[in-house]
Amino acid sequence: MEKIKFWKIFFGSGSVTLFNVIRAFLVNKLLAVFLPPAAFACVGQFMNLMTIGEATSSMSMQSGWTSLSAQNKSDREKLLGVWHGGFRMTTMATVLTCVVAVIFCFVAPLDIVLPGVPTRLAQAAILFALPGMVAMNIVSISAAVMNGLGEMRKWALINIVSSLWQMAWVAFFLYTGRLSVLSIVATQSIVASIFAIQISARAGFSFNQIRKTYLEIRGPWISYALMGIVPMIMTPVALMVIRSFVGSSMGWEAAGVWQGINKISDFFASVFSAVLGVIILPKVSAKMSQTDFRGVFRPVFMRLVCVSAALMVGIYFCRHFVVALFLSSAYSGAADYLHFQLLGDLFRSAGWCFGFVLIARSETKAFLGIEIFSQLFLLAATYVGIRLFEFNGPMMAYALENFVTLVALAVVTKRLQWNR
Repeated sequence: MEKIKFWKIFFGSGSVTLFNVIRAFLVNKLLAVFLPPAAFACVGQFMNLMTIGEATSSMSMQSGWTSLSAQNKSDREKLLGVWHGGFRMTTMATVLTCVVAVIFCFVAPLDIVLPGVPTRLAQAAILFALPGMVAMNIVSISAAVMNGLGEMRKWALINIVSSLWQMAWVAFFLYTGRLSVLSIVATQSIVASIFAIQISARAGFSFNQIRKTYLEIRGPWISYALMGIVPMIMTPVALMVIRSFVGSSMGWEAAGVWQGINKISDFFASVFSAVLGVIILPKVSAKMSQTDFRGVFRPVFMRLVCVSAALMVGIYFCRHFVVALFLSSAYSGAADYLHFQLLGDLFRSAGWCFGFVLIARSETKAFLGIEIFSQLFLLAATYVGIRLFEFNGPMMAYALENFVTLVALAVVTKRLQWNR
């Protein structure tokens, strides 16, 4: 029965995640067709800036919204207090992020951060990104709560409809040319957020009700905020540094090709991340016995690794077709550099299994220590890799970093203390 349940959840959540992948695929495909590699790399820089904004404004507590909703759903009063605490923290973080973003907009050297984009256009895109950032947070929080409450149909509906709206938004404005490319990317989640609010309210999750709740519980959110915000800031910063280094060392055309390779990797990696969030986060807690944990974790880990390995092998043998499908003929050279990236993706998906256990257990220090080390290791390995192996360097560094991270996460998870 457990095996059947795993595959039911895997394909159920996987099919929903497929919509997100399709949305990312179509948006990426449109950008790759409309833009040359150098401009494509610039859009990647802007999307990383948006990710940082989303991380700081939401405090990256999506895992907390899922886990804490699952842990407290039997006590409505406490659940509302927990939600109120998370809502207040998110609101304050959003206001601070918007203030910093406006200052950044007029003070930062945008010609260096976003090379080739006129300053006024870059400033307008950043300002457009502020409501888009809030909208994306509303969608992700609403979906996370539905996952935690076990409202899987509503979780699926929010994800699917949000993806469809974002695809339609980007396609329409790219086709009509009524907004700049950066502004289109910045505002793609606005309509989807309105829908997410309506659907989540039917399950008892109303932002207006939460705001009026008297009880406020903030304590449990701290560890989730720390474990979420550090990787959500460090990862895009690391990607921006790597992209800039590739661009300065080998030209922004090469940076655009690297961006394409990284995007292909993200498409497939996002499926496993989303599925594991649905399977592991609501089920793992410190109150479990070691036997119960092994009964939940081992089957998930083995099946995930098998599926991931099969997928990566398939992509490798079809790599020329995959590059043509996801990008365009301008990026055909990317197919010759995918092998190390795919190996890194295999290690990454396995590492996520252990990483989600640490998040669910609120093992903040261990998780943050590994996360910070892994990002710094990636930057150092990429620098050395480019010097020694030129364009193969970033992909080799990615594979090595994910292998080292996998080993570290596995060791820490094995040493966790469980109830007898």
